Amino acid sequence: MRIALPDLEATAQLGQAIAAQLRPGDVVALSGDLGAGKTTLARAVIAAMGHAGEVPSPSFAIIETYDAPPLRLPLVHADFYRLSRPEEVEELGLDDYRAGAALLAEWPENAGGFAHEPGCLSIALESSVSGRIAIVEGGQDWLGRMPCP
Repeated sequence: MRIALPDLEATAQLGQAIAAQLRPGDVVALSGDLGAGKTTLARAVIAAMGHAGEVPSPSFAIIETYDAPPLRLPLVHADFYRLSRPEEVEELGLDDYRAGAALLAEWPENAGGFAHEPGCLSIALESSVSGRIAIVEGGQDWLGRMPCP
């Protein structure tokens, strides 16, 4: 599925649609070039889940966690840009953070990818003449609940 994201409002709407469908164990794998809008979309999801205030980029911390409440369910926001090998994910203890939570993963390919997981929603963000395009593919667990803004 291809979704046009001509502006920040469209990105916020996609974030709201994703947030409405998230379940514990889900992964939203956000890929794209630097500046493609991965963090912007992740922030939109986090806000739609009930977080008020700043959402720091996890570029340096690698992992930021958000509790329920105030969020509808626990959420982990990870930015794997700085990983040099997928094995580093184990060293970070990602599985412990993910227990009972949904995961927003930027640069998922640096962590070995998550597309093999049935709960993975892969979103590739690309620049276009009129803004951005989100190319969305859902794993088996996303059948019947694909986000449509």
